[in-house]
Amino acid sequence: MPVQEKLIFHSISMDDRNWINEKLKEDNLDACEYTFANNYIWAKVYDVQVGSAYGCGVIRYREHEHYQYSFPFGSGDKRSMIDHLKKMCAVHGHELALYPVAEESRLKLNEWYPGEFEIIAERDSFDYMYTVEKLSSLRGKKLHGKRNHIARFMDDGDWEYETMTAANIPECRRLAKEWIALRAEKWNDEMEQEMNVLEVAFSHFNELGLRGGVLYKSGKIVAFTIGEPLNEDIFVVHFEKAYPDLQGAYPMINQQFVLHEAQAFTYVNREEDTGDLGLRKAKLSYYPDILLRKYRAVQSHVVFADETMWDSITELWNKCFGDDRAYIKLYLENRFENETMYVIYQDNHPVSMASFLPVQLTVNGEKVCARYVYAVATLPEYRNQGYASEIIRHAAEKYQEPLILQPADRDLQKYYEKHGFADAFGESPCWIYAGRCAEIASVPWPDGNNLIAAEGAGGDEEWDESGSWVISEADEREYKIVRDQALAGEGYVEWDEHAIAYAIKENKFCGGRTLLLTENKETETPKKAVLMYRIENDSLHIIETTLNDEELYNILPELLHHTNTTWAFERNMGGMILLPESLREWNCSKGYLGLTLG
Repeated sequence: MPVQEKLIFHSISMDDRNWINEKLKEDNLDACEYTFANNYIWAKVYDVQVGSAYGCGVIRYREHEHYQYSFPFGSGDKRSMIDHLKKMCAVHGHELALYPVAEESRLKLNEWYPGEFEIIAERDSFDYMYTVEKLSSLRGKKLHGKRNHIARFMDDGDWEYETMTAANIPECRRLAKEWIALRAEKWNDEMEQEMNVLEVAFSHFNELGLRGGVLYKSGKIVAFTIGEPLNEDIFVVHFEKAYPDLQGAYPMINQQFVLHEAQAFTYVNREEDTGDLGLRKAKLSYYPDILLRKYRAVQSHVVFADETMWDSITELWNKCFGDDRAYIKLYLENRFENETMYVIYQDNHPVSMASFLPVQLTVNGEKVCARYVYAVATLPEYRNQGYASEIIRHAAEKYQEPLILQPADRDLQKYYEKHGFADAFGESPCWIYAGRCAEIASVPWPDGNNLIAAEGAGGDEEWDESGSWVISEADEREYKIVRDQALAGEGYVEWDEHAIAYAIKENKFCGGRTLLLTENKETETPKKAVLMYRIENDSLHIIETTLNDEELYNILPELLHHTNTTWAFERNMGGMILLPESLREWNCSKGYLGLTLG
């Protein structure tokens, strides 16, 4: 263990430029935050401070009432630096928060501190990276529109590009002020901050080693860009301003700046979109070659499971649910993601878990994001310590989305009621059909005369037709289309294709089939339905179907024959829901929850 070093933070200044740049070079980082200039120009906005110890540098930023810290950079002992930061934060009574954390650093954190950091990928902060060749040439069909805009800008031939210097910066300031005036109605604090930061960049342009480009039309500056080398391979763009109503000004300055200032590099990092949907659309329109994932890591008792925990999760799952390892492997390989399963660590391994799978829920006619709670479990020897409850509370606070679940029995329902869950989605009565002589829901069973006679023993033959239906295997795309059309409405829980693909795989793994039934009529849009079932001993379990009662009753006798089963049953147990504060007034008693394995 290294000797404790002093770590003293101070406000970033020009005196820090050389040592910070040297430390950054040792790591060759790709994220836009890792340049001296970027931190210097935003220093007043975020109270940026820097410090060094253990052969590493670290930057801290003010976020609300506490600081967050960059992942240590440089060739020194990063783990000891993080240990020091943890102790320092503990003295002040709060948890250590690290940002940005790169993918490699995420893996290191999980290796060094298993079960200690909740690590979240923040989509709004992902950097957009493009090859220099792409932004220079704009080749290809996808970028045809960009080339057209540039052609319109160049039509009159009255344009020129010029490198930014002290001589043309005053005119760039004038453009920035006019740009502000054009956005007076949309003005906000963030835009005000950006203008102040831009002024710092102008005032210290040469000292910071920045590079800029200026675009003229008819002798007047109409656009400018400022950036700098991020490392030997990447050039980063910090600012880009142009008259919004001048066709082609933005794509023109984008291309010309790269052509003149970034040809020695492989990639251009155009920073994040900060969650601005207009900016996101603009950055995506250039089809990024890399969407650089950046994470925020915060000390927490409840953390996300990651791929290194699969063996431990398999043991936990097997002990709690009794499922064999092949089944658990199927789930992990198809549905596991780094930010959908929460766990609690004790004694260096996960002892409690729950998955929170993304779904869409229709609330007051609008689709909202929700989470289906699945596979909640705690190892027997660690129960009665509130771990599962802690995970659920943590997830509800973090997601701020409706949490949906289907308890396995009445005792679990009472447990979830204590945590604020309420009955929802309307439980349907279970029905059972034995042979061809019963009545279900007061609908008489057909006598079988209109059913196609099966050839051979039940269960051995191909079943590709029944009455007016042509039968085939359903894929996830077809299943979703039919399901959404038939079941959508208020309170409908909608799965995406990825989830449905897993449900089909899981059903097949368990000996079931998923059918697409197409009405055998010569029409442009024949009716379609889906039917998912599996065999349990001598019974046929209908997992989900969009057939109405009469249609289902008409094909069930033949289906029983085909599957060599005696009984058929379907049950919809409804579910429970925990609503966030923003949706507490919504009536969740109705709706549809099905295909609950996810």
